[in-house]
Amino acid sequence: MRALPARRIASSALCATLLLGIAGPAAAAAGSDSARGRTHAAAPVPGADAVLTQVQSLANVSGVLAPVTDLLNAALKADGGQLPAADATKLGQAVKDAIAKATATLPAVPATPSVPALPSTPALPATPALPAVPSLKSADEQGSAEERGDVEGRRAEQQDDKAPRAKGSRAAANLAADALVALQKAVDALVKAVTSGDATQVVPAATAVVTGLVNFVVAVVLGGGLPAPNLPGLPALPSLPAT
Repeated sequence: MRALPARRIASSALCATLLLGIAGPAAAAAGSDSARGRTHAAAPVPGADAVLTQVQSLANVSGVLAPVTDLLNAALKADGGQLPAADATKLGQAVKDAIAKATATLPAVPATPSVPALPSTPALPATPALPAVPSLKSADEQGSAEERGDVEGRRAEQQDDKAPRAKGSRAAANLAADALVALQKAVDALVKAVTSGDATQVVPAATAVVTGLVNFVVAVVLGGGLPAPNLPGLPALPSLPAT
């Protein structure tokens, strides 16, 4: 009667050994696959930086779009176009925070190089006086004036040659930043209008905010390095003019 439990114990031990032998390599392989997955996820993706810049541009648009449209909806749907001061301040602050966040993520605009100073032109030697002949003296003075004029002309030409040429050097980030500044001013005017007690000020102020928002979106779309649209039927987008 004692042999049977012993056999069972031996059988159980054998099964456990077999299971460990099978599961051990599988567990090790799973751990190795997991480690490889983590290593692959951490590896950089070629060309990802350019796409991430485009994604950030779109995030800036959406981050500003929502609070501005919230303010516009509240102002245009309010009774008489007027909002409580606390509500107007809260909506305006949300826009201000969104604009500040979008501005902080814009690329830095390179500073305009300064024009180097031109070397001073040496003074012309004094012309000796001629004998007292009125006609010859006036001709000599006229020649000196012409020489001085030639020198001044050459100096002006040198300055023009050394002046930097503006060939569309303003970055798209600068255009977007300008649009955000203008949008903030329009939003401030709208907040003032919806608490002024004068309903006639609301629509013009709201229109200015819509225009400012469109300017910002267009500056990002045309100058933010986004891919060209390829939906059939869309007209070609114009390029930003060089300033």
